[in-house]
Amino acid sequence: MLRYIVPVVIALIWAGAFAFVPEPHRRRLNAVVVGGAGAAYISGGSFGLAELAFTAVMTGVAYAGLRSWTFIGIAWLLHTGWDVLHHRRGAPLIPSQHDSSLGCAICDPVIALWCFAGGRSPAQLVRWFATRPRTPSST
Repeated sequence: MLRYIVPVVIALIWAGAFAFVPEPHRRRLNAVVVGGAGAAYISGGSFGLAELAFTAVMTGVAYAGLRSWTFIGIAWLLHTGWDVLHHRRGAPLIPSQHDSSLGCAICDPVIALWCFAGGRSPAQLVRWFATRPRTPSST
């Protein structure tokens, strides 16, 4: 059970820690980090030249993320898919940790959701959620 909960906690800590980085540096730093995450599996080479192609795609999407939280979120979702493929193939991110790619595949979409919400700090997210317009339910 912990192998499913810990990655979510890590993603929440990630968002909380980045609250201390002011904008626009927060967005730019996240774009650089997700660009680097695109190359995380290269040394394993489980998918041959596709590893390099994936890194190129991630670099392009991360570059677009320098100006857009949406592209950073897309990059994290792309990385999630790559994590799933590696986990299914039995080629984990950290070779000595069998479920490391699974953990990454759980963590990354949570980070992506945070990015799609504009990479706001936790306090900003609470204010945003509390003040957003609500649609009346039809009965």
